[in-house]
Amino acid sequence: MMGLAAIQAATDSFSDQNKLGEGGFGTVYKGRLAEGKEIAVKRLSETSGQGIVELANEVTLIAKLQHRNIVTLLGCCLEQSEKLLVYEYMPNKSLDIVLFDSSKSARLDCKTRLKIVHGVARGLLYLHEDSRLKIIHRDLKASNILLDDDMNPKISDFGMARIFGDNQIDANTNKVAGTYGYMAPEYAMEGIFSMKSDVYSFGVLVLEIISGTKSSCSHSTEPDASIQQAWKLWSQGRALELMDASVAESSDADRVLKCIHIGLLCVQENAENRPSMTSVVVMLGGNSTELPRPIEPMSSAGRALSLSVSDEPLL
Repeated sequence: MMGLAAIQAATDSFSDQNKLGEGGFGTVYKGRLAEGKEIAVKRLSETSGQGIVELANEVTLIAKLQHRNIVTLLGCCLEQSEKLLVYEYMPNKSLDIVLFDSSKSARLDCKTRLKIVHGVARGLLYLHEDSRLKIIHRDLKASNILLDDDMNPKISDFGMARIFGDNQIDANTNKVAGTYGYMAPEYAMEGIFSMKSDVYSFGVLVLEIISGTKSSCSHSTEPDASIQQAWKLWSQGRALELMDASVAESSDADRVLKCIHIGLLCVQENAENRPSMTSVVVMLGGNSTELPRPIEPMSSAGRALSLSVSDEPLL
């Protein structure tokens, strides 16, 4: 736990000058502790859909995780009416802020984008297989990937994450929580989530990182146009045209093509056809060009979603 007074002093009483960003959960502020350490404070608003259950879930999970590609939780505070989470400060903020801003995206050259893909893959593998817990993130997206001063990625925001038992394959919920465009079909339509639904989200993220284009599915009845475009170019042997034009000249063609191929494998309609994160990390790091051929991904048109920002906890 961390005292409210210390957090208020660190953030200059949550001044607007220290505001890093905001979302449905509330606002994130930059701060500096008395000893000089920089922090990021996630302050949940009273109207936030992410309530005490999700906050407790995030604290319980992330406090047990230690990996270079997982954000570090430094403390929390539940004094008075405040609900605060204190994290290590990430000077380059979140991936979406850089990736989807044409004035900033050139900072992400090809080498850096590939580093981010590899880092997120290793972090997700840790959650699924290598940590003391088997964790399904359920909300992997560009805004939940933070970047340190060397542009190393760190997975953040575990409010929707769930712990699986050692032999558990999947789980079902009647309250789907997440973000349009990143949801696996079985999760969006049937509420079934698993490691393979996280793999789907990772695949969408990979295609976004390579293309610099945000997933275009913003409603349940819209097709995943960005995924369909990636498939069309790949199947026609023109996959490199997907690469963000601002960094195309710096591209490592073979590695970019491999990432696009792996991204398409991860967004397969049938969860059983998607690779595990173990396989993904092996494919990303290996020299073999012999990868399984993906099947044309489905359109999401006609999906019937019922989104909610909360869910029954499994903790």
